[in-house]
Amino acid sequence: MAIIVDADACPVIDEIIELAGKHELEVILVRNFNHFTSKQYPAYVSVQYVDDGADSADYRIVALARPEDIVITQDYGLASLLLNKKAIILHHNGNRYTQDNIDQLLAVRHTSQQMRRAGHRTKGPKALSPADKSYFKDQLKKTILNQ
Repeated sequence: MAIIVDADACPVIDEIIELAGKHELEVILVRNFNHFTSKQYPAYVSVQYVDDGADSADYRIVALARPEDIVITQDYGLASLLLNKKAIILHHNGNRYTQDNIDQLLAVRHTSQQMRRAGHRTKGPKALSPADKSYFKDQLKKTILNQ
């Protein structure tokens, strides 16, 4: 089992790396080149850079994911593709994507996109608080231990 992270806008990378180290799991951070960092990570963490194309990171993550891998993403479309690969997908808020909730999430995303195209303003996600990060960490730990 590996933890694959859609890392361009992920606010819980440090929490993921910390837990993965405790449980001796590989972490793969997938980033676009425009999010390049020279930050040094532990040996069990690798960074894969992809072209700056709109879905380049998504395609790489789909190619990397195996059944029972844990993928962290906030992208509902990517999550829907990964569910078919039998991966375990968590949002960085700690919620798990499932066959039971993905259709509703995609419908809400579609409606929000239509509203933005029509000129309406929609709120973006709020910044994660320390309590939110703690909740995510608890959910990730439970997910790791249940494998």
